[in-house]
Amino acid sequence: MAESAPLEAEIRRRITAAGPMPVGEYMALCLGDPTHGYYMTRDPLGARGDFITAPEISQMFGELIGLWMAAVWKQMGAPDRIRIVELGPGRGTLMSDALRAVQVMPGFRDALTLHLVEISPVLRAQQERTLNALPLSVSWHAALEEVPKGPAIIVANEFFDALPINHAVKIDGGWHERRIGIDANGNLAFTVAREPLPHFERLLPPAVREAPEPSIFEWRADSVAMELGRRIANDGGAALAIDYGHVESATGETLQAVGQHAYANPLTAPGTIDLTAHVDFQALAHAIEAMGANAFGPIEQADFLCRLGIETRAAALKAKATSRTAATDIDSGLARLIGRGRTGMGALFKVASFAHPSLGVTPGFE
Repeated sequence: MAESAPLEAEIRRRITAAGPMPVGEYMALCLGDPTHGYYMTRDPLGARGDFITAPEISQMFGELIGLWMAAVWKQMGAPDRIRIVELGPGRGTLMSDALRAVQVMPGFRDALTLHLVEISPVLRAQQERTLNALPLSVSWHAALEEVPKGPAIIVANEFFDALPINHAVKIDGGWHERRIGIDANGNLAFTVAREPLPHFERLLPPAVREAPEPSIFEWRADSVAMELGRRIANDGGAALAIDYGHVESATGETLQAVGQHAYANPLTAPGTIDLTAHVDFQALAHAIEAMGANAFGPIEQADFLCRLGIETRAAALKAKATSRTAATDIDSGLARLIGRGRTGMGALFKVASFAHPSLGVTPGFE
């Protein structure tokens, strides 16, 4: 409890002073508070952390993303300079594997400059260690807006799910903002604003407007998506977004907390557990396309990776495996990445691509 006390005390202070707090504000504080935010104070990845991502499961994931980037570069006409940008690079594992794979295309390696968008000082330090041996300079930025202008290939793996989510609840014929207050027992608890959100229904997707009461609708600010779309449309290039989420906008609460690889109550121990919510790929594409870029997908991660040749890559790695354990690890990694069962990521995770109109369809989405 001592670890969570400072941030929880600040949240309670704000609620006492200004009233119940919007869900998005709470999520932003829990994850990004400069002193006590979850991502500011720890490395959350791996067996000792709270969750594991695809690049940490198998090298094949990053290698295939690297080959996707190289194919996009060729599709762009193999420009002499290209910015490779990763949003939320984790430990740097994806990019390390990706850039190792593209050594087969020296022209691409010589053309690229690497830009990582990261707010966590802990993860940035880990990224520096992971990428230290690469023969190229790496630049870090706090936001996509800080990356220098120019043609870019942008990768966002499990990035959008960590952006703050807002909630509205349909009651009494209107949509009311869902907030976080302090209940009669002194605990943080969800509550609903008394007055409805003005003109909110006009902003909703048509399929959501007729939702029954008491439906919950989640939405994110479009600022990051619009900046991504603006850069692609103005400067050229493409982006790849890989995340868990739903293909079409719909009602339903997906806000969740994870700690030590187990689900937790999102209102307990703020700042010490991870908070995420499913990505609305329809809303993401709408924001990016509004800026002038083209959208492809989303398709299931299993389909995307298989189209890029993950099964062939797995067979090649197994042929070189030096032990039965190594071969088994390759099989289990493949099953986790493309499996559609309860423990697989193949169906739950979706992949979408966004590109300058001149590019046409990007690899894997033909």
